Amino acid sequence: MSRLILDTVERVVGTYAVAFLGLLLADGFDLTSVSSLKAAAIAAIPAGLSVLKAAVGTLIGDKTTVGWVAKPRV
Repeated sequence: MSRLILDTVERVVGTYAVAFLGLLLADGFDLTSVSSLKAAAIAAIPAGLSVLKAAVGTLIGDKTTVGWVAKPRV
């Protein structure tokens, strides 16, 4: 697998996990309620935006990662 794809997957999974857990904690952490399913669906929005950000990152910044910041010159 390409390093760029692995980098993107890591960022998307991390974004989803943080958004989902944040929504669960804010809602009271009840995994059996319908609101937890809504939190799971809502958490997919920032994860999807993370994919778009990664796609743009392949065009700008350091070409070896999907990050937007260029690698510092030494």
